[in-house]
Amino acid sequence: MQLIFDRVVTKKTPGEFRTRVIRDGVHPSLHIHYKNFDLKQYFKEGRGCRTEGTFRNPNDFGVNKGLSNLPYRQKIGREINRRLLEVERVSHNSGLSGDSIQRVVQPTVTADGEKAPALQFGQPRVMALFMALTLFHHLIDGFHNRDLRALVVDLLGVTSKEYTASQMTYDLRRLRLKGLIFRPPKTHRYFLTPHGWKIARLFTRLETRVFRPAMAMFTSNDAVVPFPLRASLNRVDAQLDELIYRAFPQAKAS
Repeated sequence: MQLIFDRVVTKKTPGEFRTRVIRDGVHPSLHIHYKNFDLKQYFKEGRGCRTEGTFRNPNDFGVNKGLSNLPYRQKIGREINRRLLEVERVSHNSGLSGDSIQRVVQPTVTADGEKAPALQFGQPRVMALFMALTLFHHLIDGFHNRDLRALVVDLLGVTSKEYTASQMTYDLRRLRLKGLIFRPPKTHRYFLTPHGWKIARLFTRLETRVFRPAMAMFTSNDAVVPFPLRASLNRVDAQLDELIYRAFPQAKAS
């Protein structure tokens, strides 16, 4: 809500806030309600995606109802539409090239000659960092050292003494040198870059949807690997054995 409408939503904010996805045949529609504002996304005549909003009370956005304010209301509406489309675009397209990923997981040197330590995929501390960065409200107001540290401490399941402010500062430096976050001059607030948002989303999705379920499947005592996957793994093992036997024929003979 905050990201799309650029307004803080708390427990004291009046109104009902909800999101609904309605499926009508094969054409779904998205409905988002903020106070008295309705944001709808659907397929116009089943051919093209249409995003439109309806102001029922312009005062929800600090604007009077006079006709002289119509251009300003149109500007607000377009900005709301743009932010929704941007969230959808980034959320569903977090793919990156192999070189981009390697620059994150391997040590690099910046154009200014600074050494940027690696952010290794799978390392619990790094994965907690990326997961904490995927929160939408970071895209609006950014975050401070203490804000991100509290989230990382919670995700790691440790105490603040075990993950210190100095460690958080080191991790922020790694993220900054990798181009994932930036800090405006003369401030202590950090903001995600578009590249940083993609990296955080991609790494978090890979960890939670691919590697973690796969490791649980292979290491569990009562795990049952699906037959197509088991057959494919058996073929891989057979090909590796054949490659080894060709390199060391005596091993096969013995």
